[in-house]
Amino acid sequence: MVLLVDGHPYHYEMENLCRVFLPYEEIKTVFEVPEALPETQTTVYTGLRQQGGQVQISVRLHLGGRMLEDSRSFPESILRMDKEAERLMAVMLFELFAERCGYRPQWGILTGVRPIKLLRRLCGQMGREQAIGHFTSGFLVTPEKTRLSVVTMDNEQKILSKSRPESYSLYISIPFCPTRCAYCSFVSQSVDKAIRLMPEYVSLLCKELKHTAKVAGELGLRLESVYIGGGTPTTLSPEQLRTLLDTLCTHFPVSSCREFTVEAGRPDTVTPERLQVLKKFGVTRISINPQTMNDEILERIGRRHTTAQTVSAFELSRKIGFDNINMDLIVGLPGDMVEGYRSTLEQVLRLDPESVTVHTLALKRSSRLNQSERDGFDPDAAAAAQMLDDTAKSLFSSGYEPYYLYRQSRMVGNLENTGWAKPGCYSDYNVYIMDETHTILACGAGAVSKVKDPYSDTLRRIFNFKFPYEYVSRHEEMIARKEQVKELYELFRK
Repeated sequence: MVLLVDGHPYHYEMENLCRVFLPYEEIKTVFEVPEALPETQTTVYTGLRQQGGQVQISVRLHLGGRMLEDSRSFPESILRMDKEAERLMAVMLFELFAERCGYRPQWGILTGVRPIKLLRRLCGQMGREQAIGHFTSGFLVTPEKTRLSVVTMDNEQKILSKSRPESYSLYISIPFCPTRCAYCSFVSQSVDKAIRLMPEYVSLLCKELKHTAKVAGELGLRLESVYIGGGTPTTLSPEQLRTLLDTLCTHFPVSSCREFTVEAGRPDTVTPERLQVLKKFGVTRISINPQTMNDEILERIGRRHTTAQTVSAFELSRKIGFDNINMDLIVGLPGDMVEGYRSTLEQVLRLDPESVTVHTLALKRSSRLNQSERDGFDPDAAAAAQMLDDTAKSLFSSGYEPYYLYRQSRMVGNLENTGWAKPGCYSDYNVYIMDETHTILACGAGAVSKVKDPYSDTLRRIFNFKFPYEYVSRHEEMIARKEQVKELYELFRK
């Protein structure tokens, strides 16, 4: 597909909008409009001209042998309004795609990761009621997704209000998994390939944690939440977990923070010994993530566990005393149908977890499921949307509330991921990381620290080395990067 950009700087958002409708097309962006293009080629033209106090916005779509176009004039004042010309161009292009493809994505022209953050900002700028109306009419978000966003925003606020200027959270990365799932694009090493790295990795991770605790202490920061993720942290042996958690609890005030989550993740890694270690060190919340309760689909996506193992892991966790358990599900998995997903949801609700996080499948380029040569919509987009509608009805009626929400590129149907929880069982960390409320100090391979100015929206990222072998071989370089945290806070506090 060729995207022609003529006289405007909005190419990034136009590219993202094209991906909403044609997620598997390779996009070539061209800034010089040629006289002619092959009639067989999918082409999008986006143009902006200023003349006589007016702004002319034009869009054309050539797709599947049909040409659609629209051109409108607006007052020149739109160029002085924050992203207004970009929004109007996106609305016009969206309408052409929707007419040609016969499908209106439920999030309208929104392509960003954090729609709730946008809605909150709009509420601050124009008032709650006007902002909610603009979310629907100005960004073309459906009434259903707007209502979901409003409820999520209100629930998020309960957690955001707890954060203080000196607050921070801690993320610890364990980038190992039993196997790599077909949909996964994270930098996670299978245990079979990386087992020799794990002892040294844990040792160096403990070293980084000690240094990070020292930095946080010198800055007078207050720990709010701890999240150990990956990967699958419970691929570590009980002894390795004990070493890691002992270091963590010795050097950080974990006992006084509001949340201590560990992603147990894969049910086949959940054992009595590992759970007892987690319990001993005060973990308050764990995740057991089936993704689906259909064994055939589990096998197809490369997860070497069964539905029976999920149930067993959950019951074992209850027996050992965990009273805040999350379960992750994915809608849109290959082979999953609406009725099959309903069965999965019913089985999960019978277990009665405190929270359920429902993801929409995202087909990342580096995943085995990437289908980059397919044209148009994923044929499962409508089914995925129905699955999420069923999810909302079932979870609302079962006493769960949406408390955080985010989106990713190349999601089936351009849908969303939503965290649902019973009242009082929200994950503070999930809200803080999505809202970018306060600093997140991150340790481990692939981890990214996000250092937030407490008095503005300024946020700076400090990257750890991506791969475990780099983390091990170049550890001293990475430790030195943590000194940037102090430098940034000194800058923020001037």
